Amino acid sequence: MDTLEIVVLAILQGLTEFLPISSSAHLILPSRLFGWDDQGLAFDVAVHVGTLAAVIIYFRKDIQQLVTRWCVTGWTRNPDSDARLAWYVILATIPAGLAGLLLESWIEENLRSTLVIAITTIGFGLLLGYSDIVRKERLTLANMTLMIALVIGLAQMIALIPGTSRSGITMTAALLLGLHRVDAARFSFLLSIPLILAAGGLKTLELLQSVAPVDWQALGLGVLISAISAWVCIYYFLAFISRIGMLPFVVYRLLLGGILLLFFV
Repeated sequence: MDTLEIVVLAILQGLTEFLPISSSAHLILPSRLFGWDDQGLAFDVAVHVGTLAAVIIYFRKDIQQLVTRWCVTGWTRNPDSDARLAWYVILATIPAGLAGLLLESWIEENLRSTLVIAITTIGFGLLLGYSDIVRKERLTLANMTLMIALVIGLAQMIALIPGTSRSGITMTAALLLGLHRVDAARFSFLLSIPLILAAGGLKTLELLQSVAPVDWQALGLGVLISAISAWVCIYYFLAFISRIGMLPFVVYRLLLGGILLLFFV
C-alpha cells in the first residue's frame, strides 16, 4: 500500500465505524474507482486498533465510571444506574458476538457483493430516516431497561450483513424504542467497544499465524490516522446530532447506494 491508500482507507474506516453510513460500502468504492488491491489482514488490525483507541479515549471517564460501579454494585440486588448500564452493554453484545462466530464465514462467502451492499445501504438508510421521524424521545441511558438493551443488541446482529452499518442499525433500534438521539448514539458507541476489541483480537490472532511480511510503518500510520478520524467523528457527531438529526446521513446513504447500483452492479 502506498501512502495515499493508507491515508484514504484509514480515514474512511475511522469515520464510517461510527457514522451511520456503512463502512462496507465505503471500502468498496476506492478499490472500484482506483483499482486498489484489498488492504489485507494487517491493515485491518491496524485500523481496528485505531478506532478502538479513539472510542476508549473519548469515553475514558464513562468507561472508568461504568467499570468502577459495576465492580461495586453490579453484583448486588440493587445495582445503581451506571452498573446497570455496564450490564446492558455486556448483555447487548452477546447476540452479535455469537452470530459473528457462527455466521461470519457464510456471510463473507454469500452476501459480500456490491448488489447486497447497495440494497442494504438504501434500505436501512430509509429505516434510519423513519426511526428519526417517528421517534418519541422519552428515555435516557439512566432509565433504559434490560429489554431495550437486548433488542438493540439483537438489532446489532443485522449489522453482520454488509452495508447495514452497525452504528446505523443500533441507533435506528434505539430511536424506535424511545431513546433520545444523543443517548442512542452514546449507547451505540459504548456497544462498539467490546465488538471492536473482539474483532481486532481475532484478526490479530490470524495475523500472528500468518507468514506474510508486515510493513510496520504503514500499520503505525494507519493506526494514527484511523484513531484521529474516529475521535473527530465521535466528537462532532455527538455535538451536532441533537440539532441536525439523521436526515443528512439518510440522504447520503441513498445517494451512495444509488451510485453503487448505477455504476458498480
